[in-house]
Amino acid sequence: MPKKGLETFLYSAVGVLALALIVVAVNYIFSPVRARIDLTEGKVFTLSEGTRAILAKLESPVKIRFYYTQGEATPVALKTFAQRVEDLLSEFRSASGGKVVVEKYNPQPDSDAEDSATLDGIEGQMLNTGEKFYLGLAISQLDDKVAIPVLTPERERLLEYDLTRAVARVSTAKKPVVGVMSAVPVFGRGLSPLAMQEQKGLTEPWVLIAELKRDFELKEVSMNAESIDPEIRALLVIHPRDISEVTQYAIDQFLMRGGKLIAFVDPYMYFDQQRDMQNPLGGTQAGQSSLYALMKPWGFDMDMSKVLADLTYASGEGPRLLPTLLNLTGNALNPDDPVTSQVGSLLYAFGGALKGKPAEGISMSVLAKSSPNNMPVDLIIATLTGEPSTKGFEPTNTEQPLAIRLTGKFKSAFPDGKPKDPFAEMKKDQDKGKEAVEAKKPEPAAAPHLKESKEDTTVVLVGDADMLTDNAAVDIQDVFGQRVIVPRNGNLNFAQSLVEQLASDQNLIGLRSRAAFTRPLTVVRQMEQKAQEAYLGKIKQLEDDLQDTQKKLEDIQKRRGDTKDKGPVVLSPEQQAEVDEFRKRSAATRVELKELRRDLRQDTESLQFWTKVVNIGAMPLLIVVLGAGIALARRREVRP
Repeated sequence: MPKKGLETFLYSAVGVLALALIVVAVNYIFSPVRARIDLTEGKVFTLSEGTRAILAKLESPVKIRFYYTQGEATPVALKTFAQRVEDLLSEFRSASGGKVVVEKYNPQPDSDAEDSATLDGIEGQMLNTGEKFYLGLAISQLDDKVAIPVLTPERERLLEYDLTRAVARVSTAKKPVVGVMSAVPVFGRGLSPLAMQEQKGLTEPWVLIAELKRDFELKEVSMNAESIDPEIRALLVIHPRDISEVTQYAIDQFLMRGGKLIAFVDPYMYFDQQRDMQNPLGGTQAGQSSLYALMKPWGFDMDMSKVLADLTYASGEGPRLLPTLLNLTGNALNPDDPVTSQVGSLLYAFGGALKGKPAEGISMSVLAKSSPNNMPVDLIIATLTGEPSTKGFEPTNTEQPLAIRLTGKFKSAFPDGKPKDPFAEMKKDQDKGKEAVEAKKPEPAAAPHLKESKEDTTVVLVGDADMLTDNAAVDIQDVFGQRVIVPRNGNLNFAQSLVEQLASDQNLIGLRSRAAFTRPLTVVRQMEQKAQEAYLGKIKQLEDDLQDTQKKLEDIQKRRGDTKDKGPVVLSPEQQAEVDEFRKRSAATRVELKELRRDLRQDTESLQFWTKVVNIGAMPLLIVVLGAGIALARRREVRP
């Protein structure tokens, strides 16, 4: 080898070796330092601030056992999802400063790991191959343990929320106290006087109450309460019929102290039939409820003489169409809120719409809303079905809030202090007899009036209370003598999640739902929505023309008088021309509707095709172009 070539070889080898040593040294020095940049649109790899706050407050270690069956039979989609779960657990461990300990198990058949998974409540799923597959989590701290039996890609957007909620639950020593106030027998103690005529004895507690008792300490709050127990962290108010201003003041001061409120009010509670005092024959009418003295200062109101009809989310069809019994799905539910992003559907029965804007210092987020194809209807036709329920339907073309969350510093709805009790004199007269028998106890000192909440608090308002009843939310079955509860919709999940958010750690309220890893073709959806609006507009125009023509024909009949004596109606040339013109317009409109549907299908298919072409071919094409450009640049450098 020539001397010059040998020197070049040695210098190259030494240079490569030196560079390798430098890279190893830099990696070793900076290995403790972790820096990541999340460039995804929805920040799918970044923990929420609420999660970080909860993890920062951990005083003792929380152990997370991650069960994941690894094998060749595991579908690729589940393998990819399991990897994302493991990445999220790593983020939890890092954000907690080591307080979160993650243990990974591979529960193969007949292994110790499989026995551990069974003891932790992890459920095995059967694959198409007949093999059992485990993918779940067990979160524990000392003797407290919470299991997430099955992890599924369908619930991936709530994965961070579910995990954070479980960590918050096991790290809380005492069950949170939740107050429940209602004018209907949610605890099952007796029926209303009207129902007592048909059935004697006690009713069962609502399934919602039974489910909440598993995770919370429930305290019943009287509808006549003048104060709220300080131990109560969240107050659930269900159908507060005939609530007094004194009790609303108690709720107001409860909020001023930092308490949180969930209120289900209703302009027409079908399952609360009350005596109709205006009907001497003993008729009944649906009960009504509202927090009128509180809602108005917050900036909201609800028309108690109307219920909301929505043809987009109406239940049934044809003669059984019921536009006031709404099956809320899809766009009706907020996809970015953990409470509503995964409930699937809500049954909203004969409810109202919440109107207004939040007062100063309060922010609002809509949890559930109607479609633009809605209309407030009178209570008298609330339960009508078929054609009578849609007669004269004129959509507002504006989405109406059905469930909202208000957050911020609330000002007291009673700036002048506690309102006077209209029954105070009556109560004094009732107490006179007691004073003669026993010494009157000294009254406790009244709590000072609070004009503004000390800190940010939360209020959730829902315009329907029927949705929480067993009749609307669940299906109760008797299987081999066991009472089995099967949810009919997401109503139960919705209410439980609200209570859990507000009664548990405050940071759970602000915890966002993680963005989806897959993104739908939103442009296609917008095209379909615009086409549907145009389609309905054409139909509406056709119906209006038909009504105008029929009205004109009826006027002709009236002018002719009795057709029995004067023979059949003979139209003038102008009138016959108008009828013929209407028929031509009808035929032309039908042709336009067909063309509109055909064009929509063609545009949608074309957009989907080119989107796939760009997504599949753009990146390889970009690499080819860059490679060709680099090759051309090098050839120019080599040329003498």
